[in-house]
Formats: sequence, C-alpha cells, structure tokens
Amino acid sequence: MISIIIPTLNEQEYLPKLLDSIKSQDFSDYEIIVADAGSVDKTIEIAKNYGCIIVKGGLPAKARNSGAQIAKGDILLFLDSDSILSSYDFLSNSLDEFRKKNLGIAIFRLSPISRKIFDKISYWIWNRWIILVKNFFPHGAGAFLVKKSLHQSTGGFNESITFAEDQAYVATLSKNAKFDVIKKNPALISVRRFDKDGRIKTCIKYILADFHILFFGPVKSDIFKYKFGHYKNGNPKSKIPNPK
Repeated sequence: MISIIIPTLNEQEYLPKLLDSIKSQDFSDYEIIVADAGSVDKTIEIAKNYGCIIVKGGLPAKARNSGAQIAKGDILLFLDSDSILSSYDFLSNSLDEFRKKNLGIAIFRLSPISRKIFDKISYWIWNRWIILVKNFFPHGAGAFLVKKSLHQSTGGFNESITFAEDQAYVATLSKNAKFDVIKKNPALISVRRFDKDGRIKTCIKYILADFHILFFGPVKSDIFKYKFGHYKNGNPKSKIPNPK
C-alpha cells in the first residue's frame, strides 16, 4: 500500500482537483491522509466526502510528519494540495520505476498549470537543475516518494526549518538511501505562489534558499518570510504556530 499525505489549510478550491486526479488512477492500493492545519472553509468536509483520513496538521513539516505517523503504507507519497497527478497511470508508473530502481526516495519533475511562457521556462529550468545536480545536491519540492522505513529511521521532516523544509528533507534522506528523479510522469503544480508573491521575487527566493542549504545548511531563521495559506484574498486564515 502507498500512503498519500497532503498538508492543507483552507484548500477548498484546490483539494478537489487533486483528489479527483488520485481517484481516477488505474492504481487503487492507497490511502489518502489529509493533515489539516485548522481550515475554516470546506476543506475538511471535502476530504471526508472523498474518504480521506484526517489528522491534525500545522506548518508543512509538522503536517507531513503527522500524516506519516499514522500511515499504513510502506511507501509514502507527499503531495502539495495545489498539485495534480498528470495522468491516470501516474501512481502505477511511478511506483514501478521506484521499485525497479530500488530507490529509497525519489522526486518528480514539476509542470506548471499555466500558459505563461515565464512559468513554463522557470519550471523547465528547475527540472533541468534538479536532474543536473542530483548526484551531489539531491533536492526537490512539491511531490516526492519515500520508503516509510527510511522516513522513520531519519526522523522525518525537521520541524525547526522555516523555509524549503522539503528540499532539506530530500537532501538528508538521500544520504541514507538511493535517490533519483522519476522520469515517466511529472506532477502538475499551480502557480498561485507566483501570482500572489510575484514571479521574479519567488524565483530569487528559491534560488537563494538552494544556495543557503548547499553552503550553510537548512533555513532555520525567518530570513525568507515564508507564508502558509495566504493565497486567496478574503480566504479565512487560521493561525499556525511557528516551529520550535
């Protein structure tokens, strides 16, 4: 079984699209765990209607750890709530490649849900970058597969990291297991952070985060001013505690 873990906070707009893409897969041996950070919209209602298991979340690192703690699957698939599986055979193809290569952790190429040339070029560069440096700087974001035993043995996500915790997680786990980039299917991802925070600003922030992780280690200060659940104007917000 594979356990699909999704952190959420007021995701009534995006969550159904992701869950629909999961439900349409040609693979059914999975459970879906939604780790919610206190949504006050219809996120929880939607998750229940789709048969998801719901646990208390928080910031993404805490949410993913909480989901992993109750996961029954031997493989974990972490997905951002604004992502979509790109094809009906996404899960079966990804798991087949993961197992054939005997991987401990794997990341996916990302494809933007956008027609803007800037967005397509930005994600093309990102995909080329993660493939180019995978042997000496393995990292990734948004969607990744990992053996549950590896997640547990390495302590899971570091909840003291304030930004790019998923990239640091991949870098840490890849030191203890075989790592690669899944070739077959990309994960589709929204560009809402681009839209909300600005395209150039967001790109620069993630480039700087890469260099910070590479040369100074994980980001544990508030230097990048990370925000969670702030995308939609007028969308109710829940207060998320800072990691300690």
